Amino acid sequence: MKINIYYGGRGIIDDPTLFVLGKLQEVLDELNVRVERFNLYELKNTITTLPASINDSDGIILATTVEWFGIGGYMQQFLDACWLYGNKEKFETTYMCPVVMSTAPGEREAMTDLTLAWELLGGLPCSGLCGYVEDLVSFELNQDYLGIIEKKAENLYRTISQKFKSLPASNKAVNKISGGNRNIPLTPQESEQLSKYAADESYVQKQREDIEELANLFRGKMEHRGIDENTLYIADFREKFKPLSGANGVYKFLIKEKKKPLILDIKGSELNCYYGNYDDPEVLCKVTDDVLNSIVAGQMSFQRAFMSGNMQVKGDFRRLRMLDQMFAFSNETNI
Repeated sequence: MKINIYYGGRGIIDDPTLFVLGKLQEVLDELNVRVERFNLYELKNTITTLPASINDSDGIILATTVEWFGIGGYMQQFLDACWLYGNKEKFETTYMCPVVMSTAPGEREAMTDLTLAWELLGGLPCSGLCGYVEDLVSFELNQDYLGIIEKKAENLYRTISQKFKSLPASNKAVNKISGGNRNIPLTPQESEQLSKYAADESYVQKQREDIEELANLFRGKMEHRGIDENTLYIADFREKFKPLSGANGVYKFLIKEKKKPLILDIKGSELNCYYGNYDDPEVLCKVTDDVLNSIVAGQMSFQRAFMSGNMQVKGDFRRLRMLDQMFAFSNETNI
């Protein structure tokens, strides 16, 4: 049998919950129960991954300390993680014993909160342990209190080993009807990354920009679906062509994904656009299909593609600027 202890206090020396957990663990050790403790204050950066640790346990103890109000932030984060990322099917067969000691009023309410939370998660709550401790020394020396703690550990062992049944709770029924038990299909590693990056506004903004860029590229490719590879982009250049005085010349585009280069042969007001070869163009451009697709979709200019390193150019650079004047794909003004 294995029991995990999740301690949601701050770990201070005179925390009565730590004393109670120590006594519970002593009894469970004598009963040959494997006990593993998780101090949430030490694991606060990886709390989102902790629900996975419940998968190899038969029962758990949720322990916290009421210092002024409620179950505390660490325990609340852990329960939130269980709700979002935990294995609800495993929770349905996992017993939970709440342990709440307090140095302020509210220990019974906190224990009830833990019980209700575990029921909403679909788990099996056991009889809990709570108490108010005004003087830790006198509490530790009271044999009656020690007897109660030992009995609680023994009862927890019996409950789990004999798989005691309990009457159905309305919380579970309502939860199933509302559909609130659905899992988010994330691994613990993905959950940890989600927790880390979700609060990083710059990261979130970058992801939005990347998604928008990919969506635009995808839309551009969808527009070209069904077009013959030998005519791709030709109609785009012909449609946007605006003759420019003195702009005679040949532009050769080496597109990485295409076997043949794209040739723009401009003579006055005439444009000859085709896939083939031309030995000595005035301007040679090396570009990928995605970048050229972005240009004809109006998402960037030829000049910006060159300045950003997305397009390599060889030849007369003055003619490169003319491309944006003759083919106004982009709405950019600084071309």
